[in-house]
Amino acid sequence: MTQRSAEYQPLFRPQDKRRVLVVEDSKTFSIALRQMIEAETGLKVTSCGCLKDLSTAILRDQEGYAIAVVDLNLPDAPNGEALDWTVSHGIPTIVFTGTFDAATRTRIMEREVFDYVLKDSEFALGNLVGSVKRALTNKETRILVVDDMTTTRRLLGQMLTSQQYSVVEVGSGADALMMLEQDQEIRLVVSDYNMPDMDGYELARRIRRRYPAEQVRVIGISSSTDRTTSAGFLKAGAHDFISRPFVLEELQCRIASNAETLLRMRLLNDLAWRDYLTGLFNRRYFFERGPKMVAEARRASQPTCVAILDIDHFKLLNDEHGHDVGDDALRIFADHLGTSFEGHPHLLARLGGEEFALLLPGMSESAAAMLIEEVRIGIAGLGMPVRHVNLGLTVSIGLAVMSATDSLDLALRKADRALYAAKQAGRNRLNA
Repeated sequence: MTQRSAEYQPLFRPQDKRRVLVVEDSKTFSIALRQMIEAETGLKVTSCGCLKDLSTAILRDQEGYAIAVVDLNLPDAPNGEALDWTVSHGIPTIVFTGTFDAATRTRIMEREVFDYVLKDSEFALGNLVGSVKRALTNKETRILVVDDMTTTRRLLGQMLTSQQYSVVEVGSGADALMMLEQDQEIRLVVSDYNMPDMDGYELARRIRRRYPAEQVRVIGISSSTDRTTSAGFLKAGAHDFISRPFVLEELQCRIASNAETLLRMRLLNDLAWRDYLTGLFNRRYFFERGPKMVAEARRASQPTCVAILDIDHFKLLNDEHGHDVGDDALRIFADHLGTSFEGHPHLLARLGGEEFALLLPGMSESAAAMLIEEVRIGIAGLGMPVRHVNLGLTVSIGLAVMSATDSLDLALRKADRALYAAKQAGRNRLNA
């Protein structure tokens, strides 16, 4: 199966400086909603109780809203005028309404809102906050739409774009496979059944052979009245099926369900691959991913270097100041390492204790030594205030360049011998 680098990208963490706009005339409900949204997303909320306040807020900061939550019926906007304001200003909008019938649904869906939530149960507030979170995380999901009919393909793409997904479109199965190779961020493939070069079943089978389910999920679509079409897609490796013409809410829910499953899988993988203390990758991930990165560099005829970094006198630090201070020092040290290697292709992991491993694919020994030496000097000059102590940590580093036949284990043993020599020579130095 093909390994996709996007699997290792950071998950969504709310760092958006924009705000959430809440338009609701009930002060009690507005306060509760604001508190929940801010607690669960990290974004600040601007609250408006009427159309006049809404128009003022939008005109003052039109580009500053990530999402709007709008009560459909306000005292000074009883016919959805507030919704018209947010939609016309390009703000993705979630509608919250206590009255709902066929005419209301049509009025809402015509405006291509992100979602609507009914005020019909004690779960309504939680559902609303969940919808806000989906609107923010959907931006992290890239969807490939495959259909040989340009009009239908673009219509589906428009529906998904209104849901804040990132959308790519192609017109054939062969183009879909090529796009998956080129675009490592694609997470969902939505494919029609009838296509000229290969049908949707064959495309699903080929995708499943190349990519595991936790990396790419497939959803089949078809306007066929043959009820076995859905079974054919599922047997071929697809995860879901949607009949056309679409019921928009069904489309939204099925896509959202698959996107959420992928996100949960990534969260579980992240927990399995991350060191609990520092947040860096752990030993298991280093030895799983590292050999693949080495192989990729070799196929490109590029050199690869590996280094082991060990904090000097760390046992003494723990003995003198306690393990809590030692843990804090490890976190600060790891943060500094992570920042120092940003912008360079690398794999950084905590192997255990105070020992860290670094893989630098595509980097020569001289370039790696120069970069790592800068990091060592930076650490030596970095005062680390940890609780009541200002620590001055240093690090010893062993560096090895991999030969064409070296395994990662062998290269690490070379780096470990170089590290031992650095410590024997007085510590706080790089040895290659």
